[in-house]
Amino acid sequence: MEEQKPKQLLHLVFGGELDDLQGIQFSDLDNLDIVGIFPNYDSALSAWRSKAQQTVDNASMRYFIVHMHRLLTPEKA
Repeated sequence: MEEQKPKQLLHLVFGGELDDLQGIQFSDLDNLDIVGIFPNYDSALSAWRSKAQQTVDNASMRYFIVHMHRLLTPEKA
């Protein structure tokens, strides 16, 4: 019997400094921190937590998780 691989639900983790803490406008798009693409939400959340913790002293720095799988197949989201 063939083993099935877990379904890939790709997630992108990235961040950068914001112009205004009330919005999501980045100060410098050239310096966005692309943490990586992860195969599931749990691993993306772990990476997000790690980066958020590393930058806790910079109030303007924010990290985000993007559900890429929803962008790739929007009709199933």
